[in-house]
Amino acid sequence: MSTIPTNTATASDKQQVIDTLVLAFGADPFERWLYNDPRTYLTNFPIFLDALTTRAFETDNAYYIDDYAGAALWLPPNFYLDEELIIASLTQTINKQKQTDTFAIMEQMDRYHPHEPHWYLVIIGMDPLKQGQGFGAILLQHTLALCDRDRAPAYLESTNPKNISLYERHGFKLLGTIQAGDAPPMFPMLRKPR
Repeated sequence: MSTIPTNTATASDKQQVIDTLVLAFGADPFERWLYNDPRTYLTNFPIFLDALTTRAFETDNAYYIDDYAGAALWLPPNFYLDEELIIASLTQTINKQKQTDTFAIMEQMDRYHPHEPHWYLVIIGMDPLKQGQGFGAILLQHTLALCDRDRAPAYLESTNPKNISLYERHGFKLLGTIQAGDAPPMFPMLRKPR
């Protein structure tokens, strides 16, 4: 399995990467809280993903595996999400009743985010038909090897408690819980270099 290559996604791959992530997060507790009915999810989640993943594509840190079976998008040290673009996409795509809680969650996320230079796993997901085949581990290890080489920590927020054990197997430690209103919890995790 480890001989399966991790490919760097370019702008021409972006739509296929987003399509994979839409499939991957179809049953995710947090994302489906944001976009709870199927039509809203299928229409609006891709708009949010486009904003969320922009900087990973700009820095050449968007990866996919096995003909888009899975994708992982990272930001290297000293690069940050385009918060204005993300806020604009959320304001456009989620209903007004959820915006207060969503922005409160974003403030909590900022508090957990490391201040030292680190790699940030923006999002990772597998096509549900390909889950459980080790692709997530390969995608994680691809960038975690750089973290270890450069002695840099890695950080993420898991939106699904079922994924915490995967991250823990790769050295991430749970930092706490992020939650506001009736939103499902989110779990910030940090990995020190090995």
